[in-house]
Amino acid sequence: MSEAKRGYVRPLDLKHGRVDLTHGSGGRSMVQLISELFAKHLGNEYLGQGNDGAVLPAPTLEGRAGRLVMSTDCHVVSPLFFPGGDIGCLSVHGTVNDVAVMGATPLYLAAGFVLEEGFPLADLARIVESMAHAAAEAGVPVVTGDTKVVERGKGDGVFITTTGVGILPDGLELGGARARPGDAVIISGSMGDHGVAIMSKRENLSFDAPIESDTVALNGLIAAMLATGADLRCLRDPTRGGLAATLNEIAGQSGVGVMLHEKAIPVKPVVSAACEFLGLDPLYVANEGKLIAICAPADADRLLAAMRAHPLGREASRIGEVIVDDHHFVQLTTAFGGKRIVDWLAGDQLPRIC
Repeated sequence: MSEAKRGYVRPLDLKHGRVDLTHGSGGRSMVQLISELFAKHLGNEYLGQGNDGAVLPAPTLEGRAGRLVMSTDCHVVSPLFFPGGDIGCLSVHGTVNDVAVMGATPLYLAAGFVLEEGFPLADLARIVESMAHAAAEAGVPVVTGDTKVVERGKGDGVFITTTGVGILPDGLELGGARARPGDAVIISGSMGDHGVAIMSKRENLSFDAPIESDTVALNGLIAAMLATGADLRCLRDPTRGGLAATLNEIAGQSGVGVMLHEKAIPVKPVVSAACEFLGLDPLYVANEGKLIAICAPADADRLLAAMRAHPLGREASRIGEVIVDDHHFVQLTTAFGGKRIVDWLAGDQLPRIC
C-alpha cells in the first residue's frame, strides 16, 4: 500500500514550515502539530490522557483540604520575542503569579493558542519550548489546552491564553480590600524592567547597559514570604499600569490612601534613563517578575529579611505606608521634598506589553 493510501503525513518541518489552516481543522495535520510539537515539549501524565479535559487528583495541602483559586490571562505581547523572554514563558509566569499572589500554591495550567496562518513553525517551536521550560521551573504543568488557526492577516502570529488552578490553605486571606492605615508597603525589586525591555525592542533602541524583562514565576518567593508567618494583608504583581495602577486599585478596594517615598523605590539607572528618553514614568511601567506586599507594620522587617534572602527578592524595599485618606489617593514624596498625586493613567502608555 502506498504512503498516500495509508494517509502518511510527513514529519513537521520545524525549520522551514509554516502554520496553515489544516493545523486547526481537526484532521491529521492538527493531530500531528499537537503530538510533534505541543505534546512533545509540554507532555505529562495528565496532558497524555488525550481527552477533552484532564482528570486531576483532588488537591490537598499538607494532607488537608483547602480552597481552589483559579485565574486566567490572555497574552498578546508585541513583539513575541523580547530581551529576557518571549510570549511562551510570559504566558506561564503571568498566570502562575496571579494564582500565587492570592496565597495559593499553583498546581496546574491550561493553555489555549490562537495561531495565524503562515506563522513560522520554528518560531512556534521556540515559544512552546520556552513555555515548557518555564512550567518546569515553576513546578506547574500544562495539563490541557486547545489550538485554533485563523486566516492570514486576521491574527498577529500567536495569542496565548493560560488558566491556572491552585490551592489556598484554610485560614489564609489575602486581598486588595484588606489594607489598613499604618500597614507597610513593600516591593520585591526594581520597577519598570519588563515594559522598558518591550519598548526598547519595538523602537530598536540600544543602551550602554542591556535592559531585559524581569519575567519570572514568583511562587517560590511567595512561599518563602508566607513561611515567615508575617501578617500579610495583600500581594499583587504590578503588571499593566505598573506600581501606580496597582496601588490605586488597592487603595480603592480598601478605602484608604497610600503614601510612597520616591527615594525608596528602586529603579535601575538604565531603565530610568530609557523612561526619560521615551517620555515614560517608571511608576506606570509594567513588571512581570515583581510583587507588591502590604503587611502589618510590626512584621515588615521580618518579611523584608525573608525576601532579601531569596534570589528574587534581593532588592526588596519598604517604599511607603497605608494612610487614612477619604479620597483614596496614592501620593508620592519626591526626592526634592515635595509631594505629588500618583493617579490612574488616563490612557495606555504601553499597549500590548503582556
